[in-house]
Order: sequence, then C-alpha cells, then structure tokens
Amino acid sequence: MPLNPQRPIDELKELRALTSDENGAQRVAWTDTWLKARDWFRTKWQDLPVEQHYDAAGNNYITLKGESEKALLLGSHLDSVPNGGWLDGALGMLAGLEVLRRFAEQYNGRPPVTIRLVDWADEEGARFGRSLLGSSAFAGTHSIAADRIRTDRYGIPLEDALRRCGVEIDRFPEAEHERKNAAAYLELHIEQGPVLERMNLPLAVVLGTKGVERHAITFHGQEAHSGSTPMNVRHDALAAAAKLALEIRPIARKHSDAVCTMGSVKTFPGIVTAVVGRCETTLDQRDLDAGILATMYQEAHAASERFAKEEGCTVEWSRIWSIEPVPFHPTLVQFCQQSIEETAGTSHSLPSGPLHDAAEVSRAGIPTVMLFVQSLGGISHNKIEDTREKHLALAVTAFDKLAAKTAAWITQTA
Repeated sequence: MPLNPQRPIDELKELRALTSDENGAQRVAWTDTWLKARDWFRTKWQDLPVEQHYDAAGNNYITLKGESEKALLLGSHLDSVPNGGWLDGALGMLAGLEVLRRFAEQYNGRPPVTIRLVDWADEEGARFGRSLLGSSAFAGTHSIAADRIRTDRYGIPLEDALRRCGVEIDRFPEAEHERKNAAAYLELHIEQGPVLERMNLPLAVVLGTKGVERHAITFHGQEAHSGSTPMNVRHDALAAAAKLALEIRPIARKHSDAVCTMGSVKTFPGIVTAVVGRCETTLDQRDLDAGILATMYQEAHAASERFAKEEGCTVEWSRIWSIEPVPFHPTLVQFCQQSIEETAGTSHSLPSGPLHDAAEVSRAGIPTVMLFVQSLGGISHNKIEDTREKHLALAVTAFDKLAAKTAAWITQTA
C-alpha cells in the first residue's frame, strides 16, 4: 500500500467519534476512555507484520523489524486533556502509523532499519499534573518519589491509577531499556499557536523546545483598612505584584521568541475593605536560548525587588520547576526543512513553547526533530482545535519524506 495521507485523517475522525463528547476529546490518561482509545488503535495495525508490547511505564511500542537493529522511532500520544481537541497528540500517532504502513509495503515487511511506533503514556499530565510521564521514564528523568503520591481531584493516588492499568511505578527505570538501538526520533504535532497561520504557511520545522523557569513569587506588605489608610503610607503587596506583571512584558519583548507569563494571583486577606498584605503570584518564563532565559530571570528578579521597595514591601522567590532548553539535532532539522520544502514549496523554522515527549527523548541523547502543522486560530486544548485537511495531508506527506531521509541516514551512519 503506498502512502495514503487521507487515511490518517479519516482514522482521526473515527477516533474522535469514539472518544469525544459535546465538550471535546476525553482521552485523559489512566481512564477508561483512554484505554478504549488504545484498544481501538490496536485494530489499526493488527494486519501488519509487527510486534507489540507495553514497557514498564505503560508506553506502547509497535515494532516493524528491519535488516538493521538500529531503530527509527516515530512517536506521539493518544491521551488528551479533558475537553480537548481531535488532533493534539493523536495526529502524530495516526500519521506515524501511516508511515509505518508505507515502510512495511515498500520493503515487503523488512525495511533497511527497524521502525518503532511509540504511543507515550500520559504526555499531557492532565489528571495528576505530571506531564511527559512515560517519556521521562524512557529517558531516565522520572521522579518516582515525588510522583507516586500525586493525587487527582478525587484524591486517587497516581500509583493506584497506574496499577489499575497494569503499570507499577517502581518499575519505571526498566523503561530505559527501550533506548537500546534507538538511532533517531521523529514527531509530528500541531503547532498549538498562531505563527504559521499568520504567515500563511502550512508546515514548519521545530528547532527545539524552550527551556522553562517557573517560580512562585510572594510579596509581603501590611494589611490595613481600605477606608482609613492614606495612599502614601500603604504597604500594598498587590501594587508591587501588579507592577511586575506589567514589567515582564518588555522583558520578554527584548527577545524574538521569548515569553513570560504571570498566570495566577492570590491576595490576602482578599476582601474589598482591606489593603492587600500578602500577594502570591506565579511566573513562567520560556526561551530556546539558555542565556536569554537566565537573563530574563535575573531582570524579573531585580524588578520585583525594585517594585517591592517602591511599595514598602518585601518579596521572596521559590522555584517551582525548571527545565533546560532542548535544541534538536541539526542534521534532522535539515532533513525536516528539506522535506517541508519538497512537500509545500517553502519552509519555516520556530521553537516550541509547549513541552513535548520529543524533548525527553532528545535529553536521552537520541537525535530528535519535530515537524509542526498549522493550527487554525492558534487554538489547542479546546474542542474547537482544528487544522485544514489539506494541511494535514501535507503534514503526513512531509513526515513520510522526513522518515525516509532519516532511515537512509541511519543506514549510512550505522
């Protein structure tokens, strides 16, 4: 069977009908709907000359053995956020399956290199707040002690939810064995942003995933009565936080791809008749360049201290989480650019702000690249998430070309 770019689109619609409701996709990892999606996916490759197994972290591998044990990995995820879109994650899985079909047909079930399609378990982290769970086990960056006690909104521990699906969290390190013979990793994903649509381009090569600095910032002032406290003697913690919320925008705008976001604010005592004595905020900063990321952090930290002083307050910072920037492999970036140009006539390159399983694979030392396809309105994690079907077809075609070039490269360098 030659490559059929329409088939993954039709299968995505089939999956949407099976696992979505009026609010969107409901394939949250470790739930019955997610298991239903995996059972459905099994029906799509059973007629192929492949082997299948789940690793110790619940990642699902479909392997087409080749003449060489060196393996080209094609990956994505079937899980979604609650009320999610029909393409996020699932597009990469169905496109990867179509590419695997093409390899099987072209080489009579025995391609020059082994092709492995992997459905990573719990990319989204929607239920327990731990994104990239399965791929971090693969990469050896798992955090078992911290993760086992995570609970969902109903108080169910992550460890119990995994066990219900046949996964024991203490065995996560065994998933690292799957890295053996992995020579390259490719992932297709929707952009989840507005850049390509604004440029009127269907596809882009992803240069890497941005590093993240995420902090909790608390301003301490003095609670006081809102009616009797003159403006010039107040110690208003919210005023200091508000100044920082405005300042992070020019800090980010100094750099073309940087972003800074203050996404939450809590005030205490939080009543209309009191000056805010304590204000708790969060700051998320991202960029592909580690130096720029460090500079933005330093500038925001200095600004917070300046604004705290201006408002007669103090400020303290606490790191919530951080991850270094992950640039993708230059040779694979070049292959991806060539594949896009051959398919769509022109190419563009950009970093990814959202994290992806590809970042964990790359951190494990495996050459990696991603390909993005345009998202209408830049909307994702929403039932209205969409991409033009003609662009989806182009994405499948370009992804196949990228896989062919990468497989040939593996053969030459083996």
